[in-house]
Amino acid sequence: MTSPVEVRVVVSEQDLKACFAVRREVFVIEQSVPEAVEYDTYDADALHVLAVDADGIPLGTGRLLHGPAALGRTGAPAVGSLGRLAVARSARGLGVGRLLVRAIEAEAARLGLTAVDLGAQTQALGFYEGLGYVAHGPEFQDAGIPHRAMRRSLP
Repeated sequence: MTSPVEVRVVVSEQDLKACFAVRREVFVIEQSVPEAVEYDTYDADALHVLAVDADGIPLGTGRLLHGPAALGRTGAPAVGSLGRLAVARSARGLGVGRLLVRAIEAEAARLGLTAVDLGAQTQALGFYEGLGYVAHGPEFQDAGIPHRAMRRSLP
């Protein structure tokens, strides 16, 4: 990266709005995911992270579901669910996605989770495999986009 990137856990309404704006740009506008599908009831209880540049410009976001919210998705109380990982077009290829995933994993470990699951768009499988995630199960559709389930055990 040419400028420093800060990845932080979202604690303010302003940061949460920035997360939603990045998600809207990536998922709703670029990938045509309906807004009613993109924003869900899990957002209220999720741990959100936000990547910003040195000027505070939002670059990317992701969320971690844990506890009861994750249990329905992962089937295991000690497994979190990483989702809604989005990097602004202007920041792609700069390592922002990797920083976001590692920050979410660090928070998962801090919460005592032993693994992280996710549903990866099939075009992003290589990215997640490079971060140690392993695909399992058949391909499935989410918002009309092909996905695969993946998991990484935390050290």
